[in-house]
Amino acid sequence: MKIGYAHVSTTDQNLDRQLEQLQKADCKKIFQEKISGKNTNRPQLQAMLDFIREDDEVVVISMDRLGRNSRDISNIIEQIKQKGATINILDLPSFEGIKDRNLKNLLTNLVLEIQKYTAEQERKTILERQKQGIKLAKERGVYKGGVVQYSKDSKDPKRRLIYNTVVELLKRKANGEPITIKQIADQVGITRNTVYRIKNEIENKASKNIKQ
Repeated sequence: MKIGYAHVSTTDQNLDRQLEQLQKADCKKIFQEKISGKNTNRPQLQAMLDFIREDDEVVVISMDRLGRNSRDISNIIEQIKQKGATINILDLPSFEGIKDRNLKNLLTNLVLEIQKYTAEQERKTILERQKQGIKLAKERGVYKGGVVQYSKDSKDPKRRLIYNTVVELLKRKANGEPITIKQIADQVGITRNTVYRIKNEIENKASKNIKQ
């Protein structure tokens, strides 16, 4: 049985392209979610891993839909293997014409290892270039910091809505409602660090108002 997994990191991203490709790949069941991919603690990912059985085929459109780093990707693929299932990443060679299951798995694993290494190196290179760029900008006195995506003044109406929703949930939390920062982050599809940043921003403004 072919089982698809579609994933984006935030609620304002669209799953349609992934779902269309997974349906074309003849997936009989598709797990989908909009949640940060910083780790493997994703409800639909875990549900998919629990659901799969021996001889099933897990299908994703690209390796980065599984995770952000090679360690998480390796752990997920290993769990799939332990269930006796296989992984099919649509933008990588599938070796569909090879009938020998062992040879097919061997070649697939080889491609996956190469791809994981390449993706990890590219990610490290990008991060290093960002650090170098920031350092040079600071030395020239032109660094302004990152753009705040979620704020009441955001140009994106969806991000303004998410910001206002977080503010409302934080108010309810402050009034004693039993809701955690993680629950707020999961509900609106942003990271806990972003929720904490908004929380600190609100508290700092409140503190300034009291002093005035």
